[in-house]
Amino acid sequence: MIMAQIESQIRYVTNADGETTDVLVPVEWQQLISFINSDNVSGLAWIDEQEPKAQILADLQEFMRQAAGQTLPVSEL
Repeated sequence: MIMAQIESQIRYVTNADGETTDVLVPVEWQQLISFINSDNVSGLAWIDEQEPKAQILADLQEFMRQAAGQTLPVSEL
């Protein structure tokens, strides 16, 4: 969503005195979950940050063995 679209969808909640008590901002649910679950520095998901380095290396080595001699689309790498 571009900023103008977001701004046009912002809603304000007021109390009986007309004072703003809350602001509703539309967000894409998946983007919110992704943002919450990612590390601000690396951009990796929390679960990926917690995976042991030995397991990451083993997974990469297994993938390389399986992919030896094959041409794969970039989306699968």
